[in-house]
Parts: sequence; C-alpha cells; structure tokens
Amino acid sequence: MSALPHWEVLHTSVIGYGKKLNQDWGQIEGTGSAQDPLVLAVADGHGSVAYPRSDLGARFAVDLFVARGREFGALIRPGRLRRLRDYARYELPEQLVRDWQTMVWEHWSRQPGPEGADAPREDVLRLYGSTLIGAVLAPGLFVSWQLGDGELTVVDEDGRVRLPLAPERAELGDETASLCIRNAWHLIRVHWEPLPEPERGPRLVALSTDGLSKSFASDEGFTAFTAGLYERLADRGVPGIAEDVPRWLEKASRHSGDDTTLALAHRAEGEDGTPGPDPRTAWAAAPEPAPPWDAGTDPEPAPAPTGSCDGTTNDDEETERP
Repeated sequence: MSALPHWEVLHTSVIGYGKKLNQDWGQIEGTGSAQDPLVLAVADGHGSVAYPRSDLGARFAVDLFVARGREFGALIRPGRLRRLRDYARYELPEQLVRDWQTMVWEHWSRQPGPEGADAPREDVLRLYGSTLIGAVLAPGLFVSWQLGDGELTVVDEDGRVRLPLAPERAELGDETASLCIRNAWHLIRVHWEPLPEPERGPRLVALSTDGLSKSFASDEGFTAFTAGLYERLADRGVPGIAEDVPRWLEKASRHSGDDTTLALAHRAEGEDGTPGPDPRTAWAAAPEPAPPWDAGTDPEPAPAPTGSCDGTTNDDEETERP
C-alpha cells in the first residue's frame, strides 16, 4: 500500500529594500488529497512606472489560479489523465489569461484612473501587468504552470534539485512575459508529471519570485540555496525554519532590490509512521466532478500573441498605485 504524501507548507513575502509597496502576492491552499488538492501560486507585479496597479494584478492572478487549480485538482482520476493533460496544456492557460484580463477590465471600470473609464483596453491591461507561477499536487499527479520570470524549484527523493519550468533561453535584463499580453496563454510553460508511485514523488516544491534568484551571483548559487533549504526542512521541518525564512528573504531583497516571495510545500513523514491510503482509494472516495471540456473536442491552437503590452519591467523603479 502506497503512502500518500503529508505536506507541510510555508508562504512568506517581503517588500523590496527601500520600496514603499510590495507588488508580489502568493497563496497556498489544500492538503494534497484527492478531495483537497494542494495548490500553490505566486505572482510578481511588474512594479515600474508603466505598471502602477501591478500589485492588484498580482493578487488577481493568484486568486484566479488558486480557484482554477482547485477545480483542476478535483478532476484528476485514473483513465482521465491523457485528456486532462491536453486541458492543462491548452485550455486552462487560455482560461487563466482571459479571466485575469476580464477581472482587470471590470476593476478598471469600477475604479478608473486619470485616463478615464473608456481608456483603450490594452493600455488598461498594461497598468496591472504581472507574472504568474502555479502548481497543483494531488494523488498521482504534479502539474505546474509559469508565465514570465521567477522559479519553480523541485527537490526529488535523491536530493537532486531541478527547475522543470526554466525557459530554454534566459530572458534578457528585466524583460519578461506578462498576463497583460492579449494572447499571453501561448507563452505559459507547463510541466506535467504523473506520480504513479507517490512515495517517489517530489520532496520539496518551491515557487519564488525573481527577487530571490536575482540575489545570487549565479544559477548555481540559487540551486545551492534550494538544496540547503531542503536539508534544513528535512532536519527541522517547516516549524523549525519558519522564523528564519523572512530573515533570509530580507537579505535576498537587499541584494536584488526587489520584492521577494516564497511559497513551498515540503513532504514530511507521517506523525505515526503508518502508510496512508492507496491513491486509487483516495480517488474513489472523492466526488466525481464534471470536466469543463467537451470530451469529443480536441483543443485547437489559438493565433499568435499580439498586443501592445511588451512585458518589459524595471522593478528598481519605485512607484505607488493611484
């Protein structure tokens, strides 16, 4: 009988050194069971003068992902994974972007800025520009999504650190993809990882905004930090490092000059050491939700992304939201 993971979680965010407003946002919900999938999300509002409402954009992004992520996690069932994979790769990213852009436009309509309620839609979307990283963990499956910069870091059972959503080519300078691009779903990277043997799944899943990774002189330094974080978690658990993490992030912020957010899930041993239920039992115990797709229709790629929001950011420029 395979033991289901027991996850302990931690979310911390610190404002960038010398800044007046934190444009990051993050959230964690769930336990990782079939009835209650574990969902993690962080978002980084661009924060420069061109994006004065990006703190709200980041909050909208996280709220939407958590809601969609919980719906997605409830759909995970044996025999459905192939179709669910297509949904994760194509339809869910499009839903997230469209929902975010609709939420932004509705907020602007209620609380317009100096440009007025009838400002061009693409110009309004730019004001709220944000990145997004999200992950869902449930019995048998680990899926994650990323738009823009930041890192999703995984530590496996053998202690190996990997970044499954790292782009093939590093982004240049402060340029990053953004939810404010009209068809931004084309730029969302997706990691799909079935877990037929839960006991061999990830030991640590960490989502962080780029304020953390930018504080290191090299990628190797960031990887070494994650490995050290996992060692401390394995030794002391989340309660043993909870007071230290804000101090570590504040130090990172002094080096990067940026807001820094970390959301993590660490797989801990069960308190009594007994195995949990088999994943198939967990699936069977959960109610069967209706999938949000037409089972006879395959997703079609949408047109290439267009729009005036180029995603260029400069987090070192201080701004206050009107």
